[in-house]
Amino acid sequence: MAKALFKQLMTLLVSLLGLTVLTFALSQQTSTPLHPYQSSNLFGQYFEYIGYLLQGEWGVSSIHKRDVLSDFLHHFPATIELISFAILFALLFGLGLGIWAASKRGKWIDQFLMTTTLVGYSMPIFWWGMLLVLLFSLTLGWTPVAGRIDYIYDIQPVTGFMLIDTLITQHSYGMSAFANALHHLLLPAITLSTIPMAIIARMTRSSLLSVLKAEYIRTARSKGLNWQRIIWIHALRNAFQPILTISGVQISIIMTGVILTEYIFAWPGVGKWLLEAVSRRDYASIQGGVLALSFFVVIFNLGLDLLASYINPRLRRPS
Repeated sequence: MAKALFKQLMTLLVSLLGLTVLTFALSQQTSTPLHPYQSSNLFGQYFEYIGYLLQGEWGVSSIHKRDVLSDFLHHFPATIELISFAILFALLFGLGLGIWAASKRGKWIDQFLMTTTLVGYSMPIFWWGMLLVLLFSLTLGWTPVAGRIDYIYDIQPVTGFMLIDTLITQHSYGMSAFANALHHLLLPAITLSTIPMAIIARMTRSSLLSVLKAEYIRTARSKGLNWQRIIWIHALRNAFQPILTISGVQISIIMTGVILTEYIFAWPGVGKWLLEAVSRRDYASIQGGVLALSFFVVIFNLGLDLLASYINPRLRRPS
């Protein structure tokens, strides 16, 4: 396990090194330097750039005239809240649909579910988001069109996470505000989770069908074990490794999709902030946002790799 952890940490360091090189190259494309470098050569300036990052000096926004790191941290909780619910929806419904399809292999429900997931995977997220707004918000009136909470609620930002802030507020309408914030979160999270959910569902079905052909599964069935118990207790754990792997890939898709999703639903997160920075050529904000989001993706994938090593003992053995 220690050797596997060391390899993962080395991968993390190499990934972070590549990210800093990329963002440093981006900073060199601006007409004025984002930091006051003392060195005259790029190699020396790169190490100065690393020093600035470690000190939390990520530059100043040319538009808002605020510190980029502070701006990012201000918007990040909204993005994390949206991403967390999107991942939750993708895992719950993706695993559920994949298990259901695998248990009904060859039947009409299996074909229907796989066709539906293929359609979900093929739809552009900006088009799908606008369709959901048109149907559920404008036509049916079931969900809010945009924002995180209605303006009638005066919620002071303590943690930055609206669901938590509504629960800890001293106002008497705390639970009503919590329900309203959850209501606002529902449609953007569903929009963002659609593509990862479709991919996870298809991978779960494929992985489960492969495991269900194993000899020990046939032995369990011959002993008269309940079919649901075989799938949930015996098969799913051994099928979970490729599911975890593909889930790690989905976080990159989600981080890309969150930019468009936040723009469609006017969600005040990092994605909307980055789009505004791009449109206004705010290079300091672009550089800081890309670096921070990429760092988040790398850390998330590292956590998934460690979880996979814990679940599958074979990955912990020395190679």
